[in-house]
Amino acid sequence: MSILSNIFGKLFPSSHAANAPAPSAPSAPAAPASLGTAPGATTAAPAQAPSTAQPLSEVDVGQMLDGMAAASSEKLNWKTSIVDLLKLLQLDSSLAARKDLAKELHYTGDTNDSAAMNIWLHRQVMNKVAANGGKVPADLKD
Repeated sequence: MSILSNIFGKLFPSSHAANAPAPSAPSAPAAPASLGTAPGATTAAPAQAPSTAQPLSEVDVGQMLDGMAAASSEKLNWKTSIVDLLKLLQLDSSLAARKDLAKELHYTGDTNDSAAMNIWLHRQVMNKVAANGGKVPADLKD
């Protein structure tokens, strides 16, 4: 799994909407087969399942990360540091991991200049999070 996928996995709830329609769909077709005369009752259930999946809206990543930082025993500044962001998400923040993330995001600079790479990585991660449904403070993205 990619590092960016791991970041997304920590920030975005992935199972609550996907799992809700799946159990409803298989149980709804089973009911009409056994009842035969109750297709009207089963059409109400499938109509309800999509509405459960619909309310997925933007995740307030800033608020979520602020809460995680407040609860952390370490003082982590996720707003400016890719290292602190990764630590807050309990992901590998080593230089090797950050170089892998830079490669994944197509960084063209010198990965030996870790300060420049880290600044670029933080901005790119915030942009990617915002592009994938995360509400990110405007000053943290392009």
